[in-house]
Amino acid sequence: MIAAAAYPLVALTGLGAKATAHAVDQKTRVLKTALPAETSYVYGPDGKTVLTMFYEEYRQYTKLSDMSPNIQQAIVAAEDSRFYQHHGVDPKGVARAFVSNARSGGSQGASTLTMQYVRMALRDSATTPKEVQEATQQTSIRKVKEMRMALDLEKEMSKEQIMERYLNSAYFGHRAYGIYAASEIFFSKTPKDLTPVEAATLAGLVKSPSEYDPADSDQKEATGRRNYVLDRMSQLGYLSPDSAAAAKSEPIRLKLTTPPHDCAAVAEKYNSWGFACDYLKNWWSAQPAFGANRLERMDNLRRGGYRIVLSLDPKVQEAAEKSVGAKEATGSPFANGIVVSEPGTGRVKAMAVNRTYSLDLADNPQSSNPEAGPKVKANYPNTVAPLLGGGDLAGYQAGSTFKMFPMLAALDSGMTLSTSFNAPYRYKSAVYDGWAPSNASGAMTGQQTMWSGFGKSVNTYFVWLEEKVGADRAVRLAEQLGLRWRTDVDREQASPAKAKKWGAFTLGVSDATPLEMANAYAAIAADGRYCEAIPVQAIMNRDGTPATYATPGGLHREVAKPRCRQVVSADAARAATDAARCPTGDTPARGSCGGWSTADSVRGTVGRPVAGKTGTTDSTRSAWFVGYTPELAAASFISDPDNPFNAVGDGQSQIPIKAVSETLRDGLKGTPTRQFTPPSDAIVG
Repeated sequence: MIAAAAYPLVALTGLGAKATAHAVDQKTRVLKTALPAETSYVYGPDGKTVLTMFYEEYRQYTKLSDMSPNIQQAIVAAEDSRFYQHHGVDPKGVARAFVSNARSGGSQGASTLTMQYVRMALRDSATTPKEVQEATQQTSIRKVKEMRMALDLEKEMSKEQIMERYLNSAYFGHRAYGIYAASEIFFSKTPKDLTPVEAATLAGLVKSPSEYDPADSDQKEATGRRNYVLDRMSQLGYLSPDSAAAAKSEPIRLKLTTPPHDCAAVAEKYNSWGFACDYLKNWWSAQPAFGANRLERMDNLRRGGYRIVLSLDPKVQEAAEKSVGAKEATGSPFANGIVVSEPGTGRVKAMAVNRTYSLDLADNPQSSNPEAGPKVKANYPNTVAPLLGGGDLAGYQAGSTFKMFPMLAALDSGMTLSTSFNAPYRYKSAVYDGWAPSNASGAMTGQQTMWSGFGKSVNTYFVWLEEKVGADRAVRLAEQLGLRWRTDVDREQASPAKAKKWGAFTLGVSDATPLEMANAYAAIAADGRYCEAIPVQAIMNRDGTPATYATPGGLHREVAKPRCRQVVSADAARAATDAARCPTGDTPARGSCGGWSTADSVRGTVGRPVAGKTGTTDSTRSAWFVGYTPELAAASFISDPDNPFNAVGDGQSQIPIKAVSETLRDGLKGTPTRQFTPPSDAIVG
């Protein structure tokens, strides 16, 4: 009997130690630096308002100095009364457990807090199922390794450090990992404020969170376990007998909290921000800084303890929500959405659509797409689909907003704003194999320049202009400005083999998202400097340092910093802006708009210099407006995301114009008016 009891202790200095020494030494070094998974927090732009969290294990690492002594004493009383006397392994406890097991055939563990921490840390740092199994399997070899690592760990870490790690790693039930989460979930308070009764309740959970769950309707088991811990605290001198007796007479009073998780948990007050949160997830999954692949990056988001501050501007966001009726949630299949981007940074300042961000589609009607099955739900009023961009949806045909790309390519290639063409009502293209597009109105027929052609949206002028500069050049420029082709047809037409013949590109037959279009036009507002779209203004690691990534040149840059590059010359961008003032009813610095325009109400609504472009598709299946000032660029659309053949109609084509105009007006209210920089004489022509 005695030999059996002594075996684990002998193994530590005998054959067991020799067989495992190398592996144990390596893992002990890992344990010294390994930290448990921690919740990532997403904040509003004030850096204080928590919008939601991402976690696999809800946990916030807390320093021992921020924990009440009550919880430290309670966990010692509950799990390891000789914690401050032993050196990682308690010989008395081991001997007692093995004698008891030999007599009863049971499995008393004799695990110290240090040994338990070793097991939790090995489990949490495991990267393969095999490592998880090795960390938790009930075998003598695992126990011996655990003891050896506990002994080694206590030579290099203080009792306080081990206690801190333990209390941040332990599982308390109800998805509460670590004492911060347990304090919040069960009592809606921080660990610093735990009373002896509350601390004893939580400490009692570690042994068996489900068996001693105080949130059960019957608290008998939880109360019994709590009282046991209080008695042990009294026996160890942490509580007086009278205090323990008084504490035991109290009922368990819970104040349960359910922490938000993922984008669907964004508070109702900020419901529309759920779409920006969803974009954040998609953006994050594409950032190499957070892992080698999408799965690894999302795992890092849920376990890395990041502090993420969104780039949304509350004032602009509120204006955007109001302009599309986001808070009313439409009962129409037509989605009206808007995205606002900041020129010079690419930061997304607003994302809003007339939908409720929700996973609950139960009350949504049947899809408007006749090819969808009878059980397929529509995207309204509730949806989490990335209707505004940043996800895997192709977007919507953007119509004449694409005329910006051949015009900008032409200007950057040396052509001038005064480039003139006598545009007919219908134009038969020899370059595009006899394709013969026409204008929307006979009033567009006649001599046009870039100013008047853009202001009136003259199709035949822009097909001719695209011939001169090359459709492939316009396509490549659009790509440099952030557009991506997500349908098989678009990818084929944009390919090097086909792009030269893609004449219809200038008429916007390709799908695009409002996020892409706002960001592309923002580059023009920024004098041709394109900045990747980014949904954050700051990302901090768990230690408070900025999250960084390595550039191909080996430099480390902050992930949240703008990533910009010059795509076209500043003069070309300024010239394009001068022409783009014509559609809005604004006055260009240099040329003539030709007497009328497609959105001449915009300048009056915005009340400051503004440029932009309207866009409609065949039969007005979708309608767009992209507008910008020197400070903000906004893209709005209206379309049926479920069925692109469900035409919105001419009567609703003004809706995106109104949305952008009012968003720019209200979002910029109270800010100084800035002027566009005029183009040079050379590019005016």
